[in-house]
Amino acid sequence: MKNRKHLIPPAILALLLVAALVWGYNQNQIRKQHEITLENYYQRLFFDVKKHIENVQVNLSKALVANSKERNVLLFSQIVSEATSAHSKLGQMPLTHAEVANTEKFLNQAADYSTFLIQRHLQGEEITEEQREALNGLQGNSARFNGELENIQGSLSDQNFLLGSMSNNQGGEIEEANANIFQTSLVQLDKEFSKTPELIYDGPFADQMVNRKPVGLTGNDVSLEDAAKIAQEFLGEVSIGGIEAFEAGEHVDESRIPAYTFNVFSQSQNEDMAIYLGVSKKGGKVIWMANPRPVTGGKMSVKDAEERAKRYLQDKGLFNMEPNYSLKYDGGVLFTFTNTQDDVIIYPDLIKVKVALDTGEIVGFDASAYYMNHKDRTITDPHLDQGGARAKVKENFVIDSTRLAIIPKGKDEVLCYEFKGKHNQGDFIVYINALDGSEEQILQIIQDENGTLTF
Repeated sequence: MKNRKHLIPPAILALLLVAALVWGYNQNQIRKQHEITLENYYQRLFFDVKKHIENVQVNLSKALVANSKERNVLLFSQIVSEATSAHSKLGQMPLTHAEVANTEKFLNQAADYSTFLIQRHLQGEEITEEQREALNGLQGNSARFNGELENIQGSLSDQNFLLGSMSNNQGGEIEEANANIFQTSLVQLDKEFSKTPELIYDGPFADQMVNRKPVGLTGNDVSLEDAAKIAQEFLGEVSIGGIEAFEAGEHVDESRIPAYTFNVFSQSQNEDMAIYLGVSKKGGKVIWMANPRPVTGGKMSVKDAEERAKRYLQDKGLFNMEPNYSLKYDGGVLFTFTNTQDDVIIYPDLIKVKVALDTGEIVGFDASAYYMNHKDRTITDPHLDQGGARAKVKENFVIDSTRLAIIPKGKDEVLCYEFKGKHNQGDFIVYINALDGSEEQILQIIQDENGTLTF
């Protein structure tokens, strides 16, 4: 009994030690989770600030091309909004005022000067040459800021620098990080550069579709069984191993385009690699198709892939489709095609086709915009000739090509002259209303090795 009494205190101490270790481990895990949460928060801020400053640059570029008070008021309003948002989110970072003084100054200038120019326009005054020079300076500064953000992003990635560490008391490390990474007064926020908005690769007007009933679907409703047959026929040469429906129940009518959706299993693929399709309830048209198989290698050229996509549309009975924008990613190329009628390009009638570069197989198809908007159109003759429309564009805008185009405007469509050209070494598209000569839209074009971007 004596020996057992002597054993009790060490046993209790051992239990207390284990409990302390468990408590310490849990506290450490909680601390790590908090650090991860904080890091993710700062990364989201960097994502937002960089995108806001990019939009400031793009809208400043557009304002230098714009030739109407109405368009400039819209662009300057957007600049005020983007600059103010960037400034607000910058202030949420663990940084001193000295570290971001120049950035804050630039954002304040962009917002204040844009507000000033809005007031001038509302008073009926034009922008002077001196004010255009000031806009040029702001645009140049925004371009430099964006370039530095790109450098910061690369440095952060290369050095695995954690933004959250800036909120800790690590003076020496932060000082060294500032010297090596933050060479500009632009303060970094996130390692991830923002992904491009969907509209960038979807063609210039794809994001302007409004929520309304599709006008491109005609005929009677089809049953689930008939839709399954249409899905199998659409896949053509694929050897079908099985097909099953999902999302075909009581909510089928609630989507923008009511459709039956299917998993289709080919004989050469397992159930984890199904092909997915959507077939409209009205008219029985395949709205979209996605084949998520991995693409290995890339033997086919982009030009050959474009021809393959064009033939694919023709095989599906979709004629008069003209390729315009493209994006290369994940071993394939996504092409956007728009409908043409009497040599007028009709941007609302948009179809996307993705081609795998290893075999030329079509692995993606999306005709939802086409079926939302396609209809028989009577195209009105322009009230303005090409020369009259050209007079509405800035004189120093160097035009490369001109054609007629139909673009969406809210729930309506408008016939425009499409002027593609250059201004200050930048590529732009200017749309002038062919009926009344108003400046309807300005887009900036950015090209890289992967595709064409429009803002």
